[in-house]
Amino acid sequence: MELTVVGIISALIVGLIVGALGRLIVPGRQNMPMWLHMLIGVGAALLGTVLARAVGIATETSGVDWGELLVQVVVAAIAVAIVSGIGGRRSVSRY
Repeated sequence: MELTVVGIISALIVGLIVGALGRLIVPGRQNMPMWLHMLIGVGAALLGTVLARAVGIATETSGVDWGELLVQVVVAAIAVAIVSGIGGRRSVSRY
């Protein structure tokens, strides 16, 4: 796997989209900055691809890999819920 500028930019864009979709799935308000959603999205995209390959979902097709994307969004939603829950508990204890 070759690391290129285009590859990095596309990973950031996919991470932003996956993080935003994960945020939409989680109910309630998440007080998290956009960069944290992007970071969660990039991590979820990478972990989602690994998980999708592990269960046998095709990840290298000529079009959009819907199964892989679904796994990535679910992983992002779980991560957003965990991170916003940790941040929410911390902010409540300050007051």
